[in-house]
Amino acid sequence: MDDAPLISVIIPFYQVENYLAEAIDSVLHQHYTHWELLLLDDGSRDRSTEIALRYAARYPDKIRYYHHPDRMNRGLPATRNLGVKHAHGQWLALLDADDYWLPDKLAHQMAIAGRHPEVSMICGASLYWYSWADPDKQDVVIPVGAQQDTQITPPSAAVTLYPLGKGAAPCPCSVIVKTEAALRYGGFEEQFKGALSLYEDQAFFMKIYLGEPIYVSSQPMDRYRQRPDSIMAHTGRENRYHEIRHFYLRWLSRYLQVRNIHDPAVEERLRKALQIYQPGIRQGIKNFLLRLKGN
Repeated sequence: MDDAPLISVIIPFYQVENYLAEAIDSVLHQHYTHWELLLLDDGSRDRSTEIALRYAARYPDKIRYYHHPDRMNRGLPATRNLGVKHAHGQWLALLDADDYWLPDKLAHQMAIAGRHPEVSMICGASLYWYSWADPDKQDVVIPVGAQQDTQITPPSAAVTLYPLGKGAAPCPCSVIVKTEAALRYGGFEEQFKGALSLYEDQAFFMKIYLGEPIYVSSQPMDRYRQRPDSIMAHTGRENRYHEIRHFYLRWLSRYLQVRNIHDPAVEERLRKALQIYQPGIRQGIKNFLLRLKGN
C-alpha cells in the first residue's frame, strides 16, 4: 500500500456533534488505508470541536485538525478550501460530517482510478439514508443520472446532470477528485455560503464537468443522511430555491465568460434555464401557481 496514491479526506464540520464521530469512524474503517483525514472546523460552538480534537490526538499520523483564524465561521466552501490548502494527497475525497462511507468505498474508487488514469473525478450512486432516524422509512438508492460505469468526456456531464440537465447530480460524499484538478479550477466558490451553499457543490462540480473527464459508477458506496435540519430542507421551508438557483445560473454565465468557454450545448441549456427568470415570465409563473393554489 506504500506506493498507492494518497487520498486526502476532507470533512468540514459545523455544529454536528451528533454525527461527526460516525463519519470519522467510517473513514477509519476503510479497507483502503493510504489516506489522511483533515477535520475542518468552521467555528463550531457545540461538542464537535472536542470530538475532532480527540480523534486527532488518538490518530496523529492519520488525522489532522484545522480551523479558520480566530475560529471564524466562514461557510462550507471556504472550509472545504481550507482542506484543499492543507491536503498532501493526489486525490481529494469529500465527506460531509453527517454522512457515512461503506468500508469498500475508497478501495472501489481507487480500483476505477487505476483502470482509468485519465479521469479527474469519480462519483457514484448514493443511498439516500432515511432509516437512520426512523427504521420504518425506506432508504432509496439514487444513481447519478448519466451513463453508468463508464468514462464521460467534457462537457457531456454539464448538460446531462442537474442543474442544467435532468439527471441526478452526485452527492458530495460519493465524489473523489484529483487535487491538481481542484487547484486548476480555483477550488470551491466561496461566495456560495449560507443559504447559497445549497449550490456550492454544484458550482465546483460544474467546473470539473466542463474541463475534465469523469467516471460514473453504479455502485452505492455511501449513505447520504436525510434530516429535517439540512440546508436543502431549510431552504425549501423558506421558499428560496429559485432565488438561489438564479444566483447560481448567473454565476455560471460569468464563469463561462471569464474562462472563455464557448460550447453551444452548454450555452443553450444555460439560456433556457435563465429564461424563466426574466421578469415578465417569472411573474406569469407566480400568478399561474397562485391560481392553482386558489382552486
